[in-house]
Amino acid sequence: MAEKQKILIVDDDENIAELISLYLMKECYETRIVTDGEAALRVFPEFLPNLILLDLMLPGIDGYQVCREIRTKSPVPIIMLSAKGEVFDKVLGLELGADDYMVKPFDSKELVARVKAVLRRFQQVKAVPAPEETQSEIVHYTDLTINLTNYSVTYLGAAVEMPPKELELFYFLASHPNQVFTREQLLDHIWGYEYAGDTRTVDVHIKRLREKIKDRGNWSLTTVWGVGYKFNVN
Repeated sequence: MAEKQKILIVDDDENIAELISLYLMKECYETRIVTDGEAALRVFPEFLPNLILLDLMLPGIDGYQVCREIRTKSPVPIIMLSAKGEVFDKVLGLELGADDYMVKPFDSKELVARVKAVLRRFQQVKAVPAPEETQSEIVHYTDLTINLTNYSVTYLGAAVEMPPKELELFYFLASHPNQVFTREQLLDHIWGYEYAGDTRTVDVHIKRLREKIKDRGNWSLTTVWGVGYKFNVN
């Protein structure tokens, strides 16, 4: 019998946490509930969940900081839960390394569907690639190297720090030179399923990429007005 996948629920509202746990247990997931950020960080290395449902408004250490701390140790999928529905809050959560963001109140069936989708995508990414596929996860251009294997970017000979989703977006565009993608396509490719958020998320990521990486003579990160974006190579 296959081992149950484990989900860590981090929410200071115990009623919501218990309700989420019930729905997930009906789908044969093993769950554990903690009600603050300190407990989440303490329990994580012992429980080793396959996915974390993380409320943002926690006592003590908030969800953003919990996400930041866990991302230094593990690529485990994280779905953020919050009453904050502003684009800025969603983008911040996703930039810190969350895989999805759900606004409270949410439908329990949608939550379960999102959990399944994120786990499915993570398991596909985690599959060990063949050696030649590993090599393809590095793209080189003049003064620029993007390495998706170890999530690093080198620009003008120096390392550039980037949140995971920002780097994945940059890599995806650079690995498809001169191909135009709409914002919806980029959301779908980077998050692995239809992200039910605002397409301005892509614009914010592109803006921050441009603040860190300036175009060179033979390549540029280009806006295709009315359509989307492309990595232009001369």
